[in-house]
Amino acid sequence: MNEYQSVEHYIFSFPDELKELLIKVRTVIAEQVPPETSEKLSYGMPTFYLNGNLVHYAINKNHLGFYPAPAAIEAFKEQLKDYKTSKGAIQFPFSKPIPFDLIAQIVRFRVSENLAAAKRR
Repeated sequence: MNEYQSVEHYIFSFPDELKELLIKVRTVIAEQVPPETSEKLSYGMPTFYLNGNLVHYAINKNHLGFYPAPAAIEAFKEQLKDYKTSKGAIQFPFSKPIPFDLIAQIVRFRVSENLAAAKRR
């Protein structure tokens, strides 16, 4: 596994086409989160953080991996039926258009989930 020093280092380590995809994903996510949200690397992947991890994303051999936590995958299971999912991961294959609107919806769900959890603490 590569040792990336920053989210930018991760993104700019890929060929142009994948780099553009990562920049677009990062932008879509950033547009959905409050200003106090931060970015970091977690598990070697770019991660948005707000009172805990919100979402991770990563380039894999044949897909964009998107990791929004199990509750989000359950909440959006109907919209995700055409994609391979597991308990905490979604695979968006490069052979299909990336569903940026769906990613945005999932991020908004995760923001509300993390903010609600922080209020309960």
